[in-house]
Amino acid sequence: MTRRPLLLFLAGLGLFVAALDAYVVVTLLPAMVADIGLTIDSFEQATPIVTGFLGGYVVAMPLLGAYSDVRGRVPVYALCMIVFSAGSAITATAGLWSFAGLPWLIAGRFLQGLGGGGLVPLSLALAADLYSGERRTIALGSVAALQEAGSLFGPLYGATLAALAGPLGSWRFVFWVNLPLAFICAGGLVLAGRASPRQDSGSSTVDWAGAGLLGAGLGLLVVALYPDDPSTRATSGLLVPAGALGVVVVALYGWRQLRQLEPLIPRRLLRSRAFAGASIANVLIGVALMVALVDVPLLGRLVFGLDQLGSGLLLSHFLLGVPVGAVLGGVVAGRIGARVTAIAGMACAAAAFAQMSGWNADELSLRAGPIRVADLALGACGLGFGIVIAPLAATVLELTRAAQHGLAASLVVLARTMGMLVGLSALTAFGLYRFRQILGTPNLTDPDVQERIHHLERLVAAAFLQEYREIFIIAAALCVLAGLVALLTMGRERHSLALSASAPQQ
Repeated sequence: MTRRPLLLFLAGLGLFVAALDAYVVVTLLPAMVADIGLTIDSFEQATPIVTGFLGGYVVAMPLLGAYSDVRGRVPVYALCMIVFSAGSAITATAGLWSFAGLPWLIAGRFLQGLGGGGLVPLSLALAADLYSGERRTIALGSVAALQEAGSLFGPLYGATLAALAGPLGSWRFVFWVNLPLAFICAGGLVLAGRASPRQDSGSSTVDWAGAGLLGAGLGLLVVALYPDDPSTRATSGLLVPAGALGVVVVALYGWRQLRQLEPLIPRRLLRSRAFAGASIANVLIGVALMVALVDVPLLGRLVFGLDQLGSGLLLSHFLLGVPVGAVLGGVVAGRIGARVTAIAGMACAAAAFAQMSGWNADELSLRAGPIRVADLALGACGLGFGIVIAPLAATVLELTRAAQHGLAASLVVLARTMGMLVGLSALTAFGLYRFRQILGTPNLTDPDVQERIHHLERLVAAAFLQEYREIFIIAAALCVLAGLVALLTMGRERHSLALSASAPQQ
């Protein structure tokens, strides 16, 4: 068992690489779509490049999480890295041949999401397999911190590497470099894992049909909920067909769940109040998290007058707080309990959102010593979101045997991911509605054309500011509600009987 830290580090490193690619397209997308022949007036056609990754990400979780419970974490992890590498290679070759256009690029991003999505629950499950008690929550927090750090540095990593590698293919080099990185992580994990005892599985089969139905249904809901033209509508143009089909497929999964003697998700877990509470809290946190990720950069550009770089730097204060909070949450939860830690994190995020709801147009000029007040609020908000990750994950993992940690970890991440997608659609819908309602019909009667333009700009900025204030209040309320759910559903005891029966010997 002396190789546990090495196993966890290699798994986390691979997760970090995959997380980098989740957000790397933020800065690379214009160059990518230009190289496959899309013009700026048809830029909305590039939306499937993003939804393709998210779709693969969601579809993979229940499938690969459950499969790892039977086959073992390390072999399935290596398989995920192979799929991720294949997707990276396909993405890197998009536009090089006549047949390798937009569908080719979407297929590559889908495979990247498929492999990368499996790494998230596998890394969490491996942490839960290797450690127990206080050390488990620290391990879970460390894994979550690596994932969040990858998401934070993804856009900067992509832009920097593409700029430095101009003669080697620019943006394509970013995806080519994934291949040796994936080989190092997967190969090292396989070699280190040979000396580690394998967990006994509670079953010898996977409910492939059930996992496939659940993953496909959620993937269709991703397509339905993701806005493909956010300036005019809150959801995809395929909302009705994809959404209806997604609901039908998820309903079929529910029907199968009721009929199976050994369903994909154990009935004991579904009857657990703590599992229901952690899942609901994760959905609510996902919605609120999307508020910060989407609205803070927009606020920077539309109200504070920052450029794209300045808006990104403003958001970075929030993003830096998340991995720090993830580690802190893991340490604290192991000592004072998951429930108290989760509630504290949600309270911290709620307080930060409440402070942000009072921001003015000159907010960036206010300072507390050498630090801007806005940066402190954003850092505290990110810290709060990070703190809740490990305790919510630990709560669900401690309700299951070690043989079901892969599935349990998948459900934790799925809840937060679906919450983020619902939040993205709701934000787009609410933003479009409230902006038009607040702005109304401007009264532009000044004979000076330049003055009318300046007056309209001031009205638009004021409308956006009022809209974002209301959204931040809603986000604060969601965090408070998540805290109440945790208070009422998560038990006082830090460890369940299931954990004590299945924990590895220290």
